[in-house]
Amino acid sequence: MDVYDLMVIGGGINGAGIARDAAGRGLSVALCEKDDLASHTSSASTKLIHGGLRYLEYYEFGLVRKALQEREVLLKAAPHIIWPLRFVMPHARDQRPEWMIRAGLFLYDHLAKREVLPGSETVSFARHPSGAPLKDAFKRGFVYSDGWVQDARLVVLNAMDAAEHGAKIHTRTACVAARRDDGHWLCTLEREDGSRFEVRARALVNAAGPWVQSLIEDKLAMPASKSIRLVKGSHIVVKKLFDHPFAYIFQNPDQRIIFAIPYEKDFTLIGTTDVEYHGDPAQVAIDAQEIAYLCEMSNRYFHSQIGPQDVLSTYSGVRPLLDDAADNAASVTRDYALETDLAGAPLLSVFGGKITTFRKLAEEAVDKLAPLLGNRKASWTADAPLPGGDMPGADFGRFLQGLRQRHPWLPAPLAERWARAYGTRVGKLIAKASCLAELGAEILPGLYEAELEYLAEHEWATRSDDILWRRSKLRLHLPADAAEVVDQWLARRLAARQEVLSA
Repeated sequence: MDVYDLMVIGGGINGAGIARDAAGRGLSVALCEKDDLASHTSSASTKLIHGGLRYLEYYEFGLVRKALQEREVLLKAAPHIIWPLRFVMPHARDQRPEWMIRAGLFLYDHLAKREVLPGSETVSFARHPSGAPLKDAFKRGFVYSDGWVQDARLVVLNAMDAAEHGAKIHTRTACVAARRDDGHWLCTLEREDGSRFEVRARALVNAAGPWVQSLIEDKLAMPASKSIRLVKGSHIVVKKLFDHPFAYIFQNPDQRIIFAIPYEKDFTLIGTTDVEYHGDPAQVAIDAQEIAYLCEMSNRYFHSQIGPQDVLSTYSGVRPLLDDAADNAASVTRDYALETDLAGAPLLSVFGGKITTFRKLAEEAVDKLAPLLGNRKASWTADAPLPGGDMPGADFGRFLQGLRQRHPWLPAPLAERWARAYGTRVGKLIAKASCLAELGAEILPGLYEAELEYLAEHEWATRSDDILWRRSKLRLHLPADAAEVVDQWLARRLAARQEVLSA
C-alpha cells in the first residue's frame, strides 16, 4: 500500500494548486479527482484573473487587495494562458454616479502594486473604438485593466507541475471512504472501472469544491464546521458582437453586473448569472430564464440584438461559496476559509475561494499542514513559472515570434494556438517534426495526432471533452462529429497500448 505525506481530494484549481505547492516543498503527495481535472467549477468560470471590482461595494477590501496582488503574480507565471484585458464600463445615468465609479476605480488601481497593467481612464465613446457597438444613449464610460485566463488549462498546468515534483495524480478516481487509522488517513479510492485500492496519508486535504461539505459528512462521517452555499453561474456564447479587443462590464438595473468578452476570435462570451442552486453539482445546466436574462442584459447595451436562437453554446458551474448568510447570491463573499481538524491525523478542508486567489490559498494551506508533517521549507510558488510559462520577461509576443522563426512550416493560426496553449512546452509536442506530415495524421482540421498524443501522454486526457473543451476550445470551431472522431482515435490508442502490454 502506498503511503504519502498528503492526500488531496479534488482536482479543481484549489486541489491542484495545493498539490503543486506541497510537492514543491518536498512532501510526498497524491491527488484524486473523480472525473477529469477541472471538470466542474474550475472550467466554468468567466475566465478572469481579477480583483473583483464589484466586491468593493461590499467593503471586501482585503479580498480585493489579495486578488489584485495575485493578478500580477499570475500574469508573470503563465503569460501563455493568462494575459491582460482592458474592460469598458459604459456609464448609465440612472445607476451609480460617475464620482462613485471614479472613486472605486481609483481604489482598484491603488489597492495593490501594479507592474504589468495600465491604470483606469475615462473615455468618450465618440472617440473610442469600444463606442461603436454600443447604443447611442451611452456617451461616456470608464476603462480599466484585469486579466484573462484559460481556466481549465490553469488547473492542468498546476497538476503537471505537481507531478513533475513527484506527486501522483489519479484522474477519474473517486475517494469513496476515508478514516483515521493509526496516525494516518486510510483512503479507499475507486477507479471508473469499479476497481478499488487503498492509500495511507499522514494528512488529508478536502478540496472537493461543491462537494466539500458532503465529503466531510458522508465519506468521512464527521460534522462539518462550516457550510457552503451553492450558487450557479451560467454563460452563453454567441457570434462576435464587436471587432475590437476590449471587453465590457455592464451594470444592470438589478444591481448585478455581467461581462461581454471577446472569445476564441470568432465569438462573444456573455455571463454570468448568480442563482441559488440546490441540485446535484454534477448535473448543473443553464435554464431558459438565465438565457433570456443574459440576452436581455446584452441587448440593453449593444446595437446588435440577440435572442435564445442566437446562442451557439452554453456552460454552467456551481460556485461553492462560504455561507456568510448574505441576503442574495450575488453578494455572498468570494473569500475562502481553511478549516483544520487536528483530532488525530490532520484534515484540512477548503471552503469557498475564487480562481484568482488559488495560489495564495494553496500557499496558506501548505503553510498550515507542512509544519505538522515536519516540513518547514519556505513557500516557493510566488516566483515560479507554471509549465510553459518560463518565457524571458514573460513576453508572449516575443516567444511566438521565435516559435514561428524556428518552425516556419507551422501555419500561423496553429503556431499561435499551440503557443497559447502550451507555451515553451510546445517543443515537446513538435519534438523532431520538420513539416506538417511529421506531426501525424490530421484527425480534424488543425488537430494533428502529435497534439492528441501529447495531451493523452502528458495531460491526462482520456475523453473528447477533455481535449475539445477543457484543454482547448476546439469544440466551438470544429464539425459536429468532432467529439466522435476524437473518441475513436483515443479508443484506438488505448487498444494498441493494451495489445502491446499483453504481448
